[in-house]
Amino acid sequence: MRHIFDMSDKINKLMNDNAAIRWTALVLIALMMFFAYLFADILSPLKSTLEANLHWDSGTFGTYAGGEYFLNVFCFFLIFAGIILDKMGVRFTGILSASLMVIGAAIKYVGVSTWFQDTAFCGWLNSWWVSFPGSAKMATLGFMIFGCGCEMAGTTVSKAIAKWFKGKEMALAMGVEMAIARLGVFAAMWLSPAISKSFPDVIGSPVAFGVLLLMIGLISFSVFTILDKKFDKQLAAVGESDTSKADEFQVKDLGKIFGSKMFWIVAILCVLYYSAIFPFQKFATNFLEETLSVEADFAARLFSVFPILAMVLTPALGIFLDKKGKGATMLMVGALIMVVCHLGFAFVLPLYKAHWLAVMLILILGVSFSLVPAALWPSVPKIIDEKILGSAYCVIFWVQNIGLWGVPLLIGMVNKATGGYTVPMIIFASFGVIALLFTFLLKIEDKKKGYGLEKPNIVD
Repeated sequence: MRHIFDMSDKINKLMNDNAAIRWTALVLIALMMFFAYLFADILSPLKSTLEANLHWDSGTFGTYAGGEYFLNVFCFFLIFAGIILDKMGVRFTGILSASLMVIGAAIKYVGVSTWFQDTAFCGWLNSWWVSFPGSAKMATLGFMIFGCGCEMAGTTVSKAIAKWFKGKEMALAMGVEMAIARLGVFAAMWLSPAISKSFPDVIGSPVAFGVLLLMIGLISFSVFTILDKKFDKQLAAVGESDTSKADEFQVKDLGKIFGSKMFWIVAILCVLYYSAIFPFQKFATNFLEETLSVEADFAARLFSVFPILAMVLTPALGIFLDKKGKGATMLMVGALIMVVCHLGFAFVLPLYKAHWLAVMLILILGVSFSLVPAALWPSVPKIIDEKILGSAYCVIFWVQNIGLWGVPLLIGMVNKATGGYTVPMIIFASFGVIALLFTFLLKIEDKKKGYGLEKPNIVD
């Protein structure tokens, strides 16, 4: 009897039962993603600057932007990342991913640096595939390596949150993490043009700043690993399953992922939705610059409001999802809003070139960017076994990366061919229409199989 009491007392004192500790752990890993999101869009406000100084065109910029996902897609890095995550756990994988981001970012800095343009190596890079400048080749290589680390980090963070917030406010936690990460987009749109203007002779100055921040992110996650290691010891002491142990995962378990109809509905919905969001972010500043006839730094500030509502609403939606549910319905509404916004960018904003209208459309798109991720990521643990959760997230990210690689190339080529953004915006809207159809399939399958996507996350 005494043994049972002692065991119960230990369970009540697990680190994640202490709200301050589990939220501190969340902030530490979210900081890494904040710096990652900032760096991912560090050159997005500078498309016209790159065109003027490094002779990049829209096709070059699109190829560079898609390069972030190239290795993840064609070398199946994300699939291997999932196996590494489930085999080695969140600590090892998080440190590895943060290190890859720093290495890739440093290479990207070299590529866009003024001094690199006069080197013999850059001259050699310019000598082949002459339509793609040597600076872009080097920057894209770095972005590829950074992308491997960034996407691996995203899946690692998702699994870490699922572990620390199991049976608690998981959707809120994921919402807060996403809100902090999206603040990085806001920061990039303000800081990148400001740094570039302050150091006009050093094109790579915003990228150098991003490299330093990623180093801080690596340190932040390293501190988290100390907490997580202690948490694992507590779980082992009370006999709870530690899903990061290597012997619990078998490669053959991946068949459970690939054989799940519900998983593929979620994965396809994910790639359709994010293909209309992240590639749009890369071109948004230049789109506003050309459509509204404004300077690039002003256009970047206009677009910086995009994550504002998402930052505010995502945690609130997480609370609603934790307590009330309705995840599948939220996905449906988010996809519908996205369609309306991109059609507004395509047809309404070019006719009524008002700054307030642009801000309104961007803010409303931010609402969509709250609804879909807030409901999507906490839904995955409901349809996938916990021990292969890392691999499941990585497979979803891999499918998503196919779109994130191909769509920027497509948008860059279409923009170059048509000389405008009307057709690209229609393409983005079409992704939303198809995503909306998949939300109906998701709701039907959930009702049929009872995954509980419409049910609350918090277990009383």
